[in-house]
Amino acid sequence: MEKFFKLKEKNTTVKQEIIAGITTFLTMAYIVFVNPSILSATKMDAGALITATCLSAVIGTGLTGLWVNAPFAMAPGMGLNAFFAFTLVKGMGATWEEALGVVFLSGVVFVILTITGVRKALIMAIPIELRLATGAGIGLFIAFLGMQSMGLIVDNPATLVGLGTITKPVAISLIGLIVMAFLEVRKTKGGILLGIVITTILGIFMGEIEMPKAIVSMPPSIAPIAFKLDILGALKPALLGSILSFLFVDLFDSLGTILACANEAGLIDKDGKVDKIDKILEVDAASTMIGSLIGTSTVTTFVESASGIAAGGRTGLTSLTTAFCFLLALFFSPIIGSVPVYATAPALVIVGVYMFKNLLDINLRDLETAIPCFLTIAMMPLTYSISLGLAFGFVSYVLIKIFVGKARQVNIILWIVAIFSFLEITGLMKTVIANLF
Repeated sequence: MEKFFKLKEKNTTVKQEIIAGITTFLTMAYIVFVNPSILSATKMDAGALITATCLSAVIGTGLTGLWVNAPFAMAPGMGLNAFFAFTLVKGMGATWEEALGVVFLSGVVFVILTITGVRKALIMAIPIELRLATGAGIGLFIAFLGMQSMGLIVDNPATLVGLGTITKPVAISLIGLIVMAFLEVRKTKGGILLGIVITTILGIFMGEIEMPKAIVSMPPSIAPIAFKLDILGALKPALLGSILSFLFVDLFDSLGTILACANEAGLIDKDGKVDKIDKILEVDAASTMIGSLIGTSTVTTFVESASGIAAGGRTGLTSLTTAFCFLLALFFSPIIGSVPVYATAPALVIVGVYMFKNLLDINLRDLETAIPCFLTIAMMPLTYSISLGLAFGFVSYVLIKIFVGKARQVNIILWIVAIFSFLEITGLMKTVIANLF
């Protein structure tokens, strides 16, 4: 282990790495409950989704540990799973098989861009403010979805949305939200996971949840969703723009997480560059492709990795420990499967708060920045589409630069992205692609 992971060089020990890996798992284990809850809205098999979620986390996190030797964990990403379920499938009418095909193709494009170096040009082309606004907008969208699943926000014919009736499940969910908020404010490790457990136990005592018939069992089969992706269907003109949207969101999400965690993990070199960032992003892209084959949405680097790094994780041994914990979680599917949507929904609200904090780093006093950032954030929940939120942000940013006489400041790549975004907003994208192909 010393030779492979270079523990002494990183000033760490086996014990410290294992503790760090368990810490990372505890802070992100909620994804085992939440991801199946979100994706099952597309009529995918819930039990198979539990297995797919754990397996994709095992593979992505394990690859990071063995190949990159970095303390980063990967799993199906929040926001990206919402995009999959509520924008692609429910919003655009794609089948979940086609949506998996879109995820696979976005991973292929990500790999190509990373290997060719185009990825760096894309990163440089998109203003940092829009990257931050993307994260904040997804956070607001996720929180909105969480409140819907709680039953707190419901459809209202007069005002589009309104406050729901406080039934017993809604009350239990609200208590769960309060418990999670309290634990997170107190910086309790695994606070979100513990909140889900407490909410579920409360539901059992109040007669709203049936006790699982077993605690441990063999993992549910992934046969209902594995290798069911429809790649040819994903190439339909209406879905090609979604491939780029998945690519952009995954790129910004991964990059932001890596930059946030790399400094504390000692992965910043003397020139200020992140060591092995290309390898990390390649694993991210490869894991996305593998995840789509298994049957889950985009796999990405989790910001919760920072908790393990703060606990002393410095090498891939931390990642391997986290991967092993996800492997063990596979055998507790009866418990995981018994957790209702309203018990996991408060976790979406808390995760949304964490993502919304990106606003702190945006200069909203400058209207040139504030307007496109606001439109990016607001249009995601209001249009029920992450891709349309991105499109409004890109188009408004370029238009404002034109209006104030700063068009030359816009990178050529951003011009191209803005043009495609305009076509998507106006509905002309389908016509253009249909003519091209």
